[in-house]
Formats: sequence, structure tokens, C-alpha cells
Amino acid sequence: MSSDHTSSCATDEKGNYLYTVIVLGASGDLAKKKTFPALFGLYKNKYLNPKTHIVGYARTKMDQATFEDHVTKYIKLKSEDDKAALKDFLKLCSYQDGQYDKDSDFQRLEQRLVQVEKESGATERLFYMALPPSVFIKVATCLKHNNYSKEIITRLIVEKPFGMDLESSRKLAKELGALFSEEEIYRIDHYLGKEMVKNMMILRFANVIFGSIWNRQSIDNVQITFKEKIGTQGRGGYFDEFGIIRDVMQNHLLQILTLVAMEPPVSLNSEDVRDEKVKVLRFIPPITREDILLGQYGKSEDGKEPGYLDDATVPKGSKTPTYAAATLFINNERWAGVPFVLKCGKALDQQKTEIRIQFKNVACGIFKSLSRNEIVIRVQPDEAVYVKMMNKEPGLGMKTIISDLDLSYSSRFNDSVIPEAYEALILDALNGDHSNFVRNDELDAAWKIFTPILKKIDQGEINPIPYAYGTRGPKGLTEFVAKHGYTRGEQEYVWPQHSAAAAAGKDQKAPSKN
Repeated sequence: MSSDHTSSCATDEKGNYLYTVIVLGASGDLAKKKTFPALFGLYKNKYLNPKTHIVGYARTKMDQATFEDHVTKYIKLKSEDDKAALKDFLKLCSYQDGQYDKDSDFQRLEQRLVQVEKESGATERLFYMALPPSVFIKVATCLKHNNYSKEIITRLIVEKPFGMDLESSRKLAKELGALFSEEEIYRIDHYLGKEMVKNMMILRFANVIFGSIWNRQSIDNVQITFKEKIGTQGRGGYFDEFGIIRDVMQNHLLQILTLVAMEPPVSLNSEDVRDEKVKVLRFIPPITREDILLGQYGKSEDGKEPGYLDDATVPKGSKTPTYAAATLFINNERWAGVPFVLKCGKALDQQKTEIRIQFKNVACGIFKSLSRNEIVIRVQPDEAVYVKMMNKEPGLGMKTIISDLDLSYSSRFNDSVIPEAYEALILDALNGDHSNFVRNDELDAAWKIFTPILKKIDQGEINPIPYAYGTRGPKGLTEFVAKHGYTRGEQEYVWPQHSAAAAAGKDQKAPSKN
């Protein structure tokens, strides 16, 4: 998408912007697992200006050697060239410890920034807040008082969660908005950086074949699914504060829904794109009790994997859901009456995220045992777009079978490298492009949909249904999706999961049923 950035920033001889990146919370898990690997990926692929300096800031005391070990822990090196690039990348990185609420510590940080910017000539600063929400405002306040200048373009990346409900989100937005302008704030939802999510607008608005069928006249229901095979793995205490709806559904899955359902924007300008997403959210009424199914995982059927309540960090008797299915309706001309079923959970039977658009039944009854057409957009793993369609089985008869038109990225684009989501989004922020970040009014509209049902869940009014670790989810799930129109069809179908190796005739893992 095009950038909105038109500032007169300093650039190098190749036209790359000159900036300083400050990672706040540099000693934490998010920084070492996502932020620093993403920055290295951008540097290695020459998207990061070679004069860029990266300053880590956190409360933990570390010397440079310890910091470099922390930075490189989750960086995967695939070649000798990668090793050489990492060596040069580390020369750009430095660390400073300090508290999150002391002006004096941020003044020391400012001295460091002035020094490195004098050497590099940088005129932009990107502050990445890889921090817990409890310190967002404290840190933002210190940054504004000690590290902000009108002469330097400043951008602030803020990680979710953006509040716990509508009230807390508005409070956070008000306090953050008093310090930084909306143009300076980048609320990151890493799912918006995933290749297949970013591809949604191209699929929808650059292909005339989809235009006339993308509506309630042709589509029966839409399923957006997020599955994780792992449980909370000792981090249940942290997860228990939020639950699966706040962790995944209210942000990741709802963002995907807006891209599936939005009208064509006037342009690829970030505000035009986000305007259309907000319009979709405003047409969605709050979720009702009848349109939600909750679950909580217990021990695996073989007893090897512990249940959620077996985690010592989880409060005894917790009713926090680890699985949720919710049906949303968009009451506008295009989508009225079409259920959008969002499903997400931990400790399930497989790992995947996908969008499944199921079309209405064929009106003509001359053929028997027909299954519905579907467009399936596989977000991860094994990125793909495939269309399920009916075909004649080869032979002398007229028997119908399910076949597909399959665009599997691993076979079609086997020479291409799909960037990590954080790489894509950090690059967008560096370029001043807000398109794939969450705007304040978008966040407000999203919380209006979920806050009423979250209050009921928080008050213990809805008991989650137990399900075994490693299964599809709670009892009643099949009936829940069927109630909202989804049918599996009478014929068995197995997605081939094409890959470069499969095309070469090599053995592959067994395909999953879809």
C-alpha cells in the first residue's frame, strides 16, 4: 500500500530514510523473539538504512555482550552471508538500562540518542514499545518530556492489548492522545502484517471474477479460524487476565473480518483504507449470549498434556475461556443476514489460521451429493488460496467429485521469501504508512462489539465447556457452526497441500481434511 509519508526527512545516497530505532522493553520476550529478529531481517535484506542505530532500553542491567546474546537468541542464520550480516547488524545495536518512570534515566537516553544521531545524521525516531500495558503511559509521558522534539519526526509503535474493554481503551487512548498525535501513533496488530492478510485487498479488488459474488446473494457464511496446538505452557497466569477473546478474537480475527467485508476504498491511502474498515465495524451489533460458545481445555485424552487449570499460575476454579466461537452479523446492504463465525482456541488438534467463504447451495437439483463451493484463504501455515468446486469424475459415468483450483504459495512462489509480519509492519512504520495499523476510532468500534459479552464472561455468567487437549474444541461446536449455516457437505475432501517438494514427487506429510 502507498505511504502517506511526505516529510522532508534526511535520506542517504540511495534515498533511504535516516532514523534511529529505540526498542523499549528490550530485555523482554517480545523484543528478543519478534522485534530484534524483524529488525535484522530488514537490515539483511537492505530495507534498513545501514547508518541506522538501534538502541535497546529496559530496566534489566546488561553489558554489551549480554545484550548482543539476548538480541541474537532467536535470529535464524541460514548462510555464511547471514552470519556476516549479523556481525555488522550488531555494530548498530547498543543498550542502556533505566527505569520506566524516571525522567533522569530518559534524559540519559536522550544524550545517547543525540550522540548517535550526530554520527548518522538521522532526523527520525521510531520508539517501539515492547512493554506491558501497565507502563505504556508512564513511558510515553517520559518520552514526551525528555525525548521529543519538533525538529525530529517521531513515531511510536504500541503493542496490544489496547485496553481490556471499551472504558479502559478510551482511557488509554485519551491519555496517549494527550501526549502524541494520532499521526504519530502506530497501534500494531501483527496479523495485519501477514502475507495472506495483506493480500486480501488484491484478491478482492483486483480480480473482477470475485466482484459480483462477494455479497449476501451468493455467500451463505464466512468462517475465520485460528487454531493453536499448544496450551498456555506455564504462562497461564498472564493469559488468565485476558482470555482467548481479548488475546485473539477482538483484534486479530476482527481485523481479518474487516478486510473480507469492507467496501472498496477510494484509494490505497491509509486513511481511505481505514475509513472503510471502521464503517464495517459500525454496522456490527454487540455479540449476544446466543451467538457465542466458550470452552476451556482439560488434560489430553492420553493424560500426557496438562489441562488449563493444572497450570500452577492459573487461579483455582478459573472460568477464563481458552476457546471461543462467536457469530457476528454485518447489518449493511452487502452482508445483511450472512453470519461471520470467528473461532479461536488453544490446545487444539492442529495449527492453522484460515478464512473459509462458503457459498449457497446450487438451486438446480439435477445432480445429487453436491457440496458447496468454497474459497479458502490459508493465512498460516502453508499459505494458499484455493477454490473448492464440483467436477465430473473421469470415466464413462456422470459422478461428481470435489476438486479445487489451488494457488499454494510453496509451489507457485517457491523462490520467493515471505517476510515475517513484524518485518512488514516495522517497515511500514518507518515509511510512515498507517494502512496496516489500528486507528483510534477503529479500536473504539471494535470494543463496542465485544465489551457487553466480555462483562458477562468476567462476571462468571457463562461457563466454558471443557474439551480435551489436542481435540477440535468443546462439545457442541459442530452444532454451533451448523446453526449458522455452515455445512461440511456429503463428499469427503482432502486439500492436497501442494509444495515444491510435492511437485518434485517427494514424500510429504499427510494432508489435513478441510
